[in-house]
Amino acid sequence: MLTAFVMIRCESRRISEVAQAVAELPNVAEVYSVTGEFDIIALLRVSEYDSLDESVPGGISQIIGVTDTKTILAFRRYAKRDLDTGFDIGLS
Repeated sequence: MLTAFVMIRCESRRISEVAQAVAELPNVAEVYSVTGEFDIIALLRVSEYDSLDESVPGGISQIIGVTDTKTILAFRRYAKRDLDTGFDIGLS
């Protein structure tokens, strides 16, 4: 399973509308409105790399109000438990 983060810029008056439309797309696990240079971040989970083509340029980018996207692929997921174990140097 591949995880991708899609940062989305959209027309300011359509942020809520775009976020709802993105949330309804296949492969979209979570959608957040955010501060900063992007308006929305979507977390996608796809079974194969080629599915990103359907989800981003074929899906998210086609939503009325979306002006730009930037996609970042995740290499590895770390949970709090994983991080605690990774930084344990055995002093306790």
